[in-house]
Amino acid sequence: MRTGSTPVTRTIYRYMMKIIVNGSFDIVHLGHIRLLQYAKSFPSAYVYVLTDSDRRIKELKGADRPINTEYERVSLLAAFKSVDRVDVFDTDEELVKLIRDYGPDIMIKGSDYRNKPIIGAEFCKEIKFYDRLERYSTTNKIQDIANR
Repeated sequence: MRTGSTPVTRTIYRYMMKIIVNGSFDIVHLGHIRLLQYAKSFPSAYVYVLTDSDRRIKELKGADRPINTEYERVSLLAAFKSVDRVDVFDTDEELVKLIRDYGPDIMIKGSDYRNKPIIGAEFCKEIKFYDRLERYSTTNKIQDIANR
């Protein structure tokens, strides 16, 4: 499921603070929810979420991932009131193009990205880091389920 730019969304962008968040969001957990709520907390925030494709997650995280398909992840993310738009990307180049075309005021990243290269950062006016909730990660959630 992809949502494209339309005349309406282009008009909305002019009057709102454009926030961008990207990640796998394979199993959405409390850490993801809090990060998205933080993104939406900026005045007049329009939150655009970019999520990795199934192929990309498999390549980055291993053959047994993703747990949830990109359709499921996009549908779930789009249902959150803190998210205004969701798209899927398959490559670093596609991610950079989506970020560049959106022209975000702020990119939100988890605090684990501090002092690391961030794809597309050069097209963002500002990068803000959200402190990770250490107990919450997709890997921890998968291990927790497996150990039950």
